[in-house]
Amino acid sequence: METNLKSLLDCTTPVVPSQSLPMSERRKLNRLWYPWERDKLDYFVLADLWKSFDESSAYGVGVPVRSDDCQNVVQYFVPYISAIQIFTSSPANCLRTRKETDSASETRDSSSDSISDESESEKLSRWDGCSSEEGPFDKDSFWLPNQRLGNLYFQYFERSSPYGRLPLADKIYSFVQRYPRLMSLRSVDLSPASWMAVAWYPIYHIPTVRTIRDLKTCFLTYHTLSSSFDDMEFDLEENAGRKPKEENRISLPPFGLATYKLQGNMWLSDKSSDDIEKLHSLLSAADSWLKQLSVQHHDFNYFMGIRH
Repeated sequence: METNLKSLLDCTTPVVPSQSLPMSERRKLNRLWYPWERDKLDYFVLADLWKSFDESSAYGVGVPVRSDDCQNVVQYFVPYISAIQIFTSSPANCLRTRKETDSASETRDSSSDSISDESESEKLSRWDGCSSEEGPFDKDSFWLPNQRLGNLYFQYFERSSPYGRLPLADKIYSFVQRYPRLMSLRSVDLSPASWMAVAWYPIYHIPTVRTIRDLKTCFLTYHTLSSSFDDMEFDLEENAGRKPKEENRISLPPFGLATYKLQGNMWLSDKSSDDIEKLHSLLSAADSWLKQLSVQHHDFNYFMGIRH
């Protein structure tokens, strides 16, 4: 029987159309990111990833759950982009367009951070991942571009309240005019360090029942964006949320998870400790990932009760 946690992870896993990379193109890949030959290498285009969020951004995504008193409920969540970092193998001046260059002087929203690729000196002069409330720029903690990590093309960290945010698809599309390669980049162009975090906030449930505390729970899912992870084997039992592979489709199951207002036992099965272990494992993975990148993720800190 599928647990509520597995149902959530399954429903919040993006599934996008895939294409097979020709052999001639494979020879051009960064060997640090793709050190071995493969019979087949599938990839997706970022535009298709954002498109997969169109419907859920407009109407929410329904997650079938079973309450403690055995009521079957469909809880709807709306996705919001919480954080994203995109690293590529191309040098900054090769990726940047005239629009992106001109936009560097534009005033940015003070409640959040976004950045396009810049020269190394420009990156050293400012660090958009650090807000005034998080302290001054620390060069020692900044991940400088290099051959292994790639060049930072774009990043965004949301810090506004949930009520002031645009749904994920709308927010990403608002960046496209300034950063058009958010639509054209392929997963094979991205460094293994590329990732995004999606915040899922509950909006309503069907049928309408008495207030259930756990239906107010918010979730934060972490997803890798690079094809360099596609050859990793996932055990369905150990990785709830991993959908069976479909032909010409790629799924991006959460590798990390954080929760907010998790009360009661509705999201954690009381019949076994699998859900608890899964939750702890995903939380630990998210925490480790952020520490490896030396990233201060505002939503993660807030979910964890860390206030700066």
